[in-house]
Amino acid sequence: MHSPVVVLGGGPGGYAAAFLAADEGLDVTIIEAEPRLGGTCLLRGCIPSKALLHVAKVIQEVGELKEKWGVEYAGEPTIDVDKVRAQKDQVINNLTGGLGNLAKRRKVNVIQARGSFVNSTTLSLEGDHESIPEGGQITFDHCILATGSVPAMPPAFKVSDRVMDSTGALALQEIPETMLVVGGGYIGLEMGSVYAQLGSKVTVVELAKDLLPGADRDLVKPLAKRIDKLCEGRVLTNTKVGSMAEVDGKVEVTFEGPGHFGHERFDRVLVSIGRRPVTRDIGLENTSVVVNQRGFVEVDSQQRTADPHILAIGDIAGDPMLAHKATHEGRVAAEVIAGKTSSFDKKAIPAVVFTDPEIAWAGLTETEAKRDGINVSVESYPWAASGRAQALGITEGLTKWLVDPESGRVLGCGIVGSGAGELIAEAVLAIEMGCEVHDVTDSVHPHPTLSETLMNAGEVHFGTATEIYKPKKNKAPVG
Repeated sequence: MHSPVVVLGGGPGGYAAAFLAADEGLDVTIIEAEPRLGGTCLLRGCIPSKALLHVAKVIQEVGELKEKWGVEYAGEPTIDVDKVRAQKDQVINNLTGGLGNLAKRRKVNVIQARGSFVNSTTLSLEGDHESIPEGGQITFDHCILATGSVPAMPPAFKVSDRVMDSTGALALQEIPETMLVVGGGYIGLEMGSVYAQLGSKVTVVELAKDLLPGADRDLVKPLAKRIDKLCEGRVLTNTKVGSMAEVDGKVEVTFEGPGHFGHERFDRVLVSIGRRPVTRDIGLENTSVVVNQRGFVEVDSQQRTADPHILAIGDIAGDPMLAHKATHEGRVAAEVIAGKTSSFDKKAIPAVVFTDPEIAWAGLTETEAKRDGINVSVESYPWAASGRAQALGITEGLTKWLVDPESGRVLGCGIVGSGAGELIAEAVLAIEMGCEVHDVTDSVHPHPTLSETLMNAGEVHFGTATEIYKPKKNKAPVG
């Protein structure tokens, strides 16, 4: 069988690339090992985790209604785990079903198989699905490699079925009485929050001295405070997990380091220490594709690899490993194959941590500016001064801009607070367009909304923020 364009992987990058290539009039085939399109993001990542985080947030808000507003319900909530799991699965089914229909309407051929490269223009297809062509191979003119990533799991940690990765945690088999989250990154904190709100006593252990290493400290501070309260003080930073063993139906964990020392037992352990790209055991050695020491495929700005027949997108093409990056890279790859002069040249790829409060940032961060010696002015606006935040009881939030002190151009933005993931989109647009800070402050924002804090943070730059008194000073820029 021959297909002019083959996409290996049906995740958010893969199906976006395939659908756009089909829209451009190309004959496209998707090779996907799963029975459904959607990849990690839809099947066992972004979407199911956000569905569960919604449940956790509502539980949190109900608790705050009682504590702050005197609104009480009869008794404590009871959790029907089977029904929660079923609703989460229904969300996934709705979306994957939609993707399947879109593939049919676009006449995109979908083959359920595991693909590996025989050479630069041929894939071997493994599996027993009826969609696999006779001979078990497919040839192509161009292949878009979109195999994604999988959770990293040290072999020494896989001592019991009670030790889970993010996929296992999302399966929601039970609500354990005690749970250890290994890793204080965004996946660990998101899933730890879910289980804590559902009733587990959660402990978080992080090797670094702070949660979310790499993120700006002023953004992390309100979240760290909330997580510490949610975990009842059981956030162990500066601590290493030395070993794990199954003992009497529990997982015994040994802790090492200045933050915490000793051993404890937990009903469940979630290991969330990162992800690794899926570039092993797919036959890349039979092509001219170059894989670096970290396992990422090397690509240029048009997503082309060193092999003229193969392009690569998404998690395998380098950090950040984010679904929205994969989608845009997939569109670039499809347009390049269609003969257009597209390239992936983004000034701002937003990152969001969907905890409560949320953290979001785009463009240059303050941490990066300090590390690289880049001169910026940092303009922060506290949500305590926002009428909307006060009404919602979410005054711990913060919005800040990083501004070029010479040109006034906005270079980056950071937000912590409820809905930060939605608010950051305005900042992404401003950074991509090369806006100056006055473009943001001169745009009328609706009142009372949290979106005003983006305007207000810009006003801090000029010393004209109405709700706070902070005259503009000749302060030394960061860098």
